Amino acid sequence: MSDLTKLKHEFEKSSDFLVALGDQKRQAIILALLDKQVVHRGLRVNELTDVTGLSRPAVSHHLKLLRDVALIDYRRDGTKNYYYLTHRTKRIQQLQTLLTHVTTVMEENEQL
Repeated sequence: MSDLTKLKHEFEKSSDFLVALGDQKRQAIILALLDKQVVHRGLRVNELTDVTGLSRPAVSHHLKLLRDVALIDYRRDGTKNYYYLTHRTKRIQQLQTLLTHVTTVMEENEQL
């Protein structure tokens, strides 16, 4: 398999993760969840609406996309849901591998 074909497959595997990371509102949610003060307890949707300035349905939509790529999860406490980063790094490592391979191909092409 050629390097470019391999990269194409890696891009395809990472596409949904890249889309999830590419939105500024989702980035704001991720940053809010990375805050040291909330990392262990998580945040509720209403707290995330304050951070992002989005409506509850919009925040819920973004949370679903982030959950679909296994970046966040939630725990239920009575009637309240608390969202937190999953700390599953497989998709992040997959993205790092993709970027490493892109860099390698670029460097090889530069030497030609």
